[in-house]
Amino acid sequence: MTEATDFVTVAPAADLPPGERLVFEYGRHWVVVFNVDGEYYAIEDCCTHEEYPLSEGTLRGYSIECAKHGANFDIRTGEVLAPPAIIPVKTYPVRIQDGQIQVAVPG
Repeated sequence: MTEATDFVTVAPAADLPPGERLVFEYGRHWVVVFNVDGEYYAIEDCCTHEEYPLSEGTLRGYSIECAKHGANFDIRTGEVLAPPAIIPVKTYPVRIQDGQIQVAVPG
């Protein structure tokens, strides 16, 4: 998991229904947040195989497939599930506070 120093508010939880995702930029980082059956996960929005937005990929359960070359990652852990990627994707802690999605961002 990526070291983080502060939580930032991303959006109201009501704006991200199950099965959906949203992308936000913090500094020079692009992050995608997923809602899987009411649980929220955040990863860096960049495939580690070749810089391509993972947010454009297909989500199946907890697996996101990069739309460019088919690499798969576990959105809970960042673990590579299928090549051509070999490096895990960065993950970020997510919490819901006062009905708002908050993500711990890199320091």
